[in-house]
Formats: sequence, structure tokens, C-alpha cells
Amino acid sequence: MNIGFKAHYFKELAELEAGNFWFRARNKLILWAIHKYSPRLKSFLEIGCGTGFVISAISIRFPNAKLSGSEYLEEGLVYAKQRVPGAVFTQMDARHIPYESELDAIGAFDVLEHIEEDEAVLQQICKALKPGGVLFLTVPQHRWLWSAVDEYACHVRRYGAAELHQKVCRAGFEIMRSTSFVSTLLPAMYLSRLLQWNKKDMDMDDVAGLRINPILNKTFEWLLDFELALIRAGVALPVGGSRLLVARKLM
Repeated sequence: MNIGFKAHYFKELAELEAGNFWFRARNKLILWAIHKYSPRLKSFLEIGCGTGFVISAISIRFPNAKLSGSEYLEEGLVYAKQRVPGAVFTQMDARHIPYESELDAIGAFDVLEHIEEDEAVLQQICKALKPGGVLFLTVPQHRWLWSAVDEYACHVRRYGAAELHQKVCRAGFEIMRSTSFVSTLLPAMYLSRLLQWNKKDMDMDDVAGLRINPILNKTFEWLLDFELALIRAGVALPVGGSRLLVARKLM
């Protein structure tokens, strides 16, 4: 299994993600999706919870839910436990989830692209959910955006919508909602990838992409807030740097 992450990254990530437009906007999208598609949430597992930034927001929105978080690398759990002391955190291999028909919902937010055996993970998620339980996924999208940045981030793939839909359905789910996001920033993303196309063995600061001019940071968050308004209104954005998928376990 490709562990797909750098353990030393967690400390700086924990310090910077709360102020970064992308993490903030993604949290808003995730919270909206959970509230809409699993409004009576009682039990939730986040796979690959990292520093706990997402699950901490879920704990505030759903204070009565029983929350669990897992991480392949235990380094991230130190920060997650500090952020959400009331949740249960475990080091876990997502190919072997120790639940069976127990959970109302499971989330994996920018995790699946790090794992070679993504279909095995989806099957394990399906097993762990109750009948009618809900899966929430976010993944990076469009193979034509692949660059040295993905390689440095230990991505195995970027998804196409059809590929993701097929894998999710084969695992035992029916899709409830699927939409792109980070659509308004796609031209800038594509230009950035073109500039890095021929670069190999990149010498990168692990969190350089999280350090951004405050004015740009605010502008980008506003643009992603606009996208969220469209998604809330029922628009399925056709292209974007990432994709949100919500699916229900078949009865």
C-alpha cells in the first residue's frame, strides 16, 4: 500500500490550514453536504482525518454525533486529538476497516487518491456503513491537471467523474450528488500545471502552497463561496480541480 503522505507535514499543516482559503471553503462544502444528506447524523467516521481540521468543524455542527477519526500515520492523530478531545481516534489501514453495518456516515476527504487499492477501500467503507448509510468523498479531478505537484503530494491518480462514479457504484452505492468544485480557479490551476509540466525532482517547501497573499486568499475564498452557493442551488459544476461525491449504501 502506498501510504501517500509525508509524516513531517502534519505540524505545519495544523498551523496553516485554518487560514487557507481552500481548506476553509472545502469545510463549508463538506458541512453543507452532511447537513443536507445526513441531517440526523448520529455516528460518523472520517478516514484520513489528518490534523482533525474537518472533524473539528463537524463536531461543532453536530455536537451530539459520535465521531471517530482514523489516520494511517499516527503523527497526525496528535493534533486531531487536541482539536477534538471528545472524538475517538485510531491508527488504521483503510483497506481493513473494523466496522460492519455500524455507521451512519463515512467521509474521506482528499484521501482516496493517495491509495493504490481505492476500490478495496470503497468496498470496506460500504461494509462499515449501515444500510442506507452515506459516503462523502472529495477527490482531485481531471487527469489533464496531473503535474509534478501531484507526484510530490504522493497522489496515485486524479479522477475523472465517470471513473469515480463507476468505482463507487461497483462498491455497492447509489450516487446521490456529484459535482465539481474549485471551478472558478481552474484556469489558474491549469496555467500553473503547464509551467510545471517538465519539472522533475521538485525541491518544494511542503506547505508553500498554503502560504498565500492575504488579498488573494480572501478573493479565492469568495470565489469558492460563490461556487458553494451554486451547488446549494442544485447546480452540478461540470469541471473543476476537485469533485464532491455523495452516495448511499444500497439496502
